[in-house]
Amino acid sequence: MKHTVLILSIFTMLFTACNDDARKTDNDAKADSLKKVETALLEQAQKVFKVLPKLAENTDNAITDAKVKLGKILYFDTRLSKEGNQSCNTCHNLTTYGVDNLPTSPGDNGGLGTRNSPTVFNAALHRTQFWDGRAKDVEEQAGMPVTNPVEMAMPDETSVIKRLSKIEAYNKMFAQAFPSEKNPMTYNNLKKAIGAFERTLITTDKFDKYLAGDASALNEQEKKGLNTFMSKGCTTCHSGAAMGGDLLMKFGIHKNYTELMDSVVVDDGLFAETKLEKDKFVFKAQSLRNVEKTWPYFHDGSVKNLKEAVQIMAKTELGQEFSEEEINDVVAFLKTLTANISEDVKTAPELP
Repeated sequence: MKHTVLILSIFTMLFTACNDDARKTDNDAKADSLKKVETALLEQAQKVFKVLPKLAENTDNAITDAKVKLGKILYFDTRLSKEGNQSCNTCHNLTTYGVDNLPTSPGDNGGLGTRNSPTVFNAALHRTQFWDGRAKDVEEQAGMPVTNPVEMAMPDETSVIKRLSKIEAYNKMFAQAFPSEKNPMTYNNLKKAIGAFERTLITTDKFDKYLAGDASALNEQEKKGLNTFMSKGCTTCHSGAAMGGDLLMKFGIHKNYTELMDSVVVDDGLFAETKLEKDKFVFKAQSLRNVEKTWPYFHDGSVKNLKEAVQIMAKTELGQEFSEEEINDVVAFLKTLTANISEDVKTAPELP
């Protein structure tokens, strides 16, 4: 009898051990499979996107401390506007992720512009500037609002330099920023200084950590959103380090955007500049870095909700309708693109 009980006990132990081994093997297999999937996702993301650089270099405008210092002061100086009501920072506020969170921005005389003010953060990485891409870089862009009658409203470039030249500190700073030039205070150098400052406005977020190889930087839902973002085709326009800013694309490939938005005015996009039918409703595909904070969305700022903006893009550009789960996942991923802006960057300098 005792012999029989012993045999049964041994059999039970062996059976239990086999089950434990089987479960362990099964769990190991699942873990290996999950690791392979996550590795594949990371590798694909690394092919499509890039970690943000520390600076956006320009071979035609070397970034120096003196130039950046001057550029930041000019960026915050309301004396670049006719009545002294506007600075670059007014519409591209560094404390609120480089935007003013308004559909369109008021100018020096209080009148509203016609397009939403996009963020200045990471903008120097874009291939072109403005919604219609009419400026080649941030240096060219920096000078255009100053003499725009709806924006900063200075009558001309000469008037700007004449005003600044009366400020002794500016004469010294321009000389320090452009030491090899006999006449350093020029409008072109003003643009270079502001551009140099804007080239330092590069952010970093936890998606950068993920792209650098830290798979744990994103949680499960964020990774699902990343996978949806890539597999659905969003990367056609939103790829690279800035995740946008490289292409001019038609807004409304599959569906008229005005049917989905509360657009007060129908904007023809690039067509307004070129008068070419092929450019109708063509706009720059903006960067998605910090998109959680840079509402309202689109060229007219008519959409405040990020989930709504994602669904509109799915319908107009992809010809699809995302499920609620897909939208939530994509939004969770997009929120990983939100950076922490340092207090040093946000702090306004003392004006001369």
